[in-house]
Amino acid sequence: MERRMVIAGTGSGVGKTTMTIGLMSALRSRGLEVQGFKCGPDYIDPSYHTAVTGRSSRNLDSWMLSEETVRDIYVRSSKGAHISIIEGVMGFFDGKNPSANTGSTAEISMITESPVVLVVNCASMARSAAAIVKGFQMFTDGLDIVGVIANKVGSEGHFKLVKTAIEQECNIPVIGYLQRDHQIEIPERHLGLVPSIERGELEPFFQQLGELVERTVDIDKLLQLSEKKPLQGAASSLFDRKDVAPSVRIAVAKDAAFNFYYPENLELLEASGAELVYFSPLAGEVIPSDVNGLYIGGGFPEEFVHALSRNVKVKTSIKRAVENGLPTLAECGGYMYLTESIITTDQCEYSMAGIIPGKITMQSKLAALGYREIAGEPHNYLLPEGLQARGHEFHYSTFQSNEQCLHAYSTKGMRGMKKEGCLIGNLIAGYTHLHFASCPELVHNWIAKCKENGMDESTFPHDPR
Repeated sequence: MERRMVIAGTGSGVGKTTMTIGLMSALRSRGLEVQGFKCGPDYIDPSYHTAVTGRSSRNLDSWMLSEETVRDIYVRSSKGAHISIIEGVMGFFDGKNPSANTGSTAEISMITESPVVLVVNCASMARSAAAIVKGFQMFTDGLDIVGVIANKVGSEGHFKLVKTAIEQECNIPVIGYLQRDHQIEIPERHLGLVPSIERGELEPFFQQLGELVERTVDIDKLLQLSEKKPLQGAASSLFDRKDVAPSVRIAVAKDAAFNFYYPENLELLEASGAELVYFSPLAGEVIPSDVNGLYIGGGFPEEFVHALSRNVKVKTSIKRAVENGLPTLAECGGYMYLTESIITTDQCEYSMAGIIPGKITMQSKLAALGYREIAGEPHNYLLPEGLQARGHEFHYSTFQSNEQCLHAYSTKGMRGMKKEGCLIGNLIAGYTHLHFASCPELVHNWIAKCKENGMDESTFPHDPR
């Protein structure tokens, strides 16, 4: 037997992230190895999971990826763990559209054959909580809802009322609760959150939350309910490394400003023959010498505009390499960094790498959010005609071009089609985050382009490391 559990919510804001992190912390304090997963495309919650568990958390997304790939990611990543905790997204049945379970936590629970604990916000209700749980039980066949955790109850007495009603009407145990007056909430997902996680500033919070959960949630019962037959993965994994020496070297910008990468994207590059060489633009590290490609992922460059703007050597090294034809992919935060400047919400302007002709303007409201079906525009060597990938957009900024620029992608979302990003030479940049496992051919195309583009070390400024 193995142990796995989905922590689902009746809706956004019911406390499933708080509960997930608290459970992970409590389990870790018992000496258990915990593997975290997050349903959907989100980057922030996996950062919490990774910080609490000490293991890289993974996204399980049944819209961007095939069922086989979802299972593959789960089986590979859960090896060596005593228990896997899968945090849901939005409400249990919420996903790509309102007419199907596609992309929902419910679908992930069925693909991974996982039992589900439902987190219910029980503020201002007692017996009515049972009606909510029963509705979730009856809504779709094939689910395995095995328990409930009551959140935001007023007292232990209130919890007992809820527990009695749910267990009588729904025939599943209510294994614990958190009180609403604990006044412990996940910090607001502000733009400095990931850096604060990396600095360890939230560790006392994680420990406190674990202690609270240990006191009022029956962890032993949860462990019992989580026992299932091992999930069977594919005979061979998409992410297995081939027994060949790396054929290209790809520089990857990775630090507090650029840290939104699906681990599978990096693993697919390595499996396809790339040696990844990490560097930190934020720390003043210029692009490594003798590389054949460059990947600058998403993140929060707007939080670090002072340092990024001051690091002229870094900007110059990247600009020179890209202009010399280095095959480069820049996503969201990376795209922003390669423009001429970023204008912050207080109307201050900071110079960036100056490769893409135009400026980024930050705003206080979301500019774009949602899944995207992604096709390449002409000359996009990652996605030539006939290939499509899947991914998502999530950003608070807009781009204003100073001159005509070829678009990188045509993307389709809930609001229809649009052209997006910039294509300049061998640079492909845009707000869109790609999940490489949705179209592994794009990785092979990138590797092939990198092989064509053997870089001469003389094209790079000296790497002081």
